[in-house]
Amino acid sequence: MRSLFYGKDKIMRIAVITGASSGMGRDFVRQLSQSESFDEIWVIARRLERLEELRQEISAPLRPIGLDLTKRECIEEYDELLKKEAPSVAVLVNAAGFGYFKEFTDAPLNGYYDMIALNDSAVVGMTYSTLPFMVEGSKIYNICSVAAFQPTPYINVYSATKSFALSFTRALNVELAPKGIKALAVCPYWTKTEFFDTARTDDTISYYQCYYESKDVVARAIKDMRTKKDVSVYGGTARMNRFLTKLLPHRFVMRVWCRQQNKPFKN
Repeated sequence: MRSLFYGKDKIMRIAVITGASSGMGRDFVRQLSQSESFDEIWVIARRLERLEELRQEISAPLRPIGLDLTKRECIEEYDELLKKEAPSVAVLVNAAGFGYFKEFTDAPLNGYYDMIALNDSAVVGMTYSTLPFMVEGSKIYNICSVAAFQPTPYINVYSATKSFALSFTRALNVELAPKGIKALAVCPYWTKTEFFDTARTDDTISYYQCYYESKDVVARAIKDMRTKKDVSVYGGTARMNRFLTKLLPHRFVMRVWCRQQNKPFKN
């Protein structure tokens, strides 16, 4: 692991939050700015104007950074910025992501490529670039999903990307434990965010058991980070979902899911 650059009189303590233009990323900015002290919070998203709006509600110094994390060159740009500024990254939140609720061939292939790039490759790239600038006590939050616990027809690529993120985060947490750095997989259930603006464009998925508030999911994650947990799941329904998918055969779980969504199951 590369070492922090100590040539400066004072090393800047920062948080880095992707997907900060909306949803859980934005709520992490709000709540972390109140619960911790940072010299700067680097907020990253494609929509730079939405990041600028955060200045009006956050008292902590913000650095809006407009990057499209589906593109590898943008990860490299972030890596170069870290090397130039040489901060101490106290918190990294990988909250950028999107999905489709469709039959597999009804969504564009390039869209799937971008989904995998953002939900998985960007998480790996952002984490890899950031870790050399983290110290004992630093924290990594990766936004996964309860869909990560099972194969999920009609949102199958999204579910698979989140399974990758979940497995990556839990294994990484074990690797980083000797360094005193913690990684937490945040696995929300249906949550009220702009995610649905992209994911739901028709009635392919029609059954939603319940919705949770983004701010509550984030608050639970921040609380769980203080424990020995490596997975954070907010809400009774979400926790029951996780419990049952651990006990029941996934073939049966998929059958129940398809029945809920009024879809055939002939496997």
